Amino acid sequence: MSTIPEKTMNSLLEKAIQAALKAGEAILRIYDDPASDFEIEHKADNSPLTVADRKSNDIILDFLKETPYPVISEESRAVDYAVRKEWQTVWIVDPLDGTKEFIKRNGEFTVNIALVYNGNPILGVIYIPVKKRLYYGTLQQGAFRADEIGHPSEITFEELERQAVRLPLERKDPTYTVVASRSHLTPETEAFIREIEKKQAPIRLTSIGSSIKICLIAEGSADVYPRFAPTMEWDTAAGHAIVKAAHKEIFREDGRTPLTYNKENLQNPWFIVQ
Repeated sequence: MSTIPEKTMNSLLEKAIQAALKAGEAILRIYDDPASDFEIEHKADNSPLTVADRKSNDIILDFLKETPYPVISEESRAVDYAVRKEWQTVWIVDPLDGTKEFIKRNGEFTVNIALVYNGNPILGVIYIPVKKRLYYGTLQQGAFRADEIGHPSEITFEELERQAVRLPLERKDPTYTVVASRSHLTPETEAFIREIEKKQAPIRLTSIGSSIKICLIAEGSADVYPRFAPTMEWDTAAGHAIVKAAHKEIFREDGRTPLTYNKENLQNPWFIVQ
């Protein structure tokens, strides 16, 4: 548990939400422009990068620079671990999670902002711009979802709190549901799912992109999300904070050890969300 006072945490949460909504608004302007070809580039690992990633990143960093904490972002220059290891509290940001889904125009992309304290996620915000759906949570206050978010400049934090519902939601369909990656379904993940089928049949398999998968676990509409493929800390940190706030967890493959953050190697091990 962090030593950050609750009042300060609420202020940081409000700042992160403002940043996510503004970034999502900018992403949508590009996404909804029929003339846009997204100006796709490729990073060193051959993953795609668009002008929307960069624009979103700039907006988020502009908001977060008003806080006392440094930022680890997918689209910012890497900071040497000799410096990072001294950061007790740090923001971890993915300005556009699901760039492949963005390019496919299927709407399954998010803005992810997390605050991490001593390697543990304590605050998370995930915004789905196309759906205008916001997930957020802190360990003190719990996890929430707000739908049909209006214009970011016109909605206040108090209004968001009034319309948000606490997670997990009441489960109406008891079918055991496994959620998996739209673009990264590996043989190991398929084998894990087959083992579940032996114990839980019938099951439902839902494939979807970005950190939306973690949100489905947090809200209780899915039961487990196995990820036996490479991911980075910014892919999971915000969702991890939200599932923890909803009294769930992201474990390593052993099913016992939670993921940690601001490691020397920012790549995650394989994990299971449940």
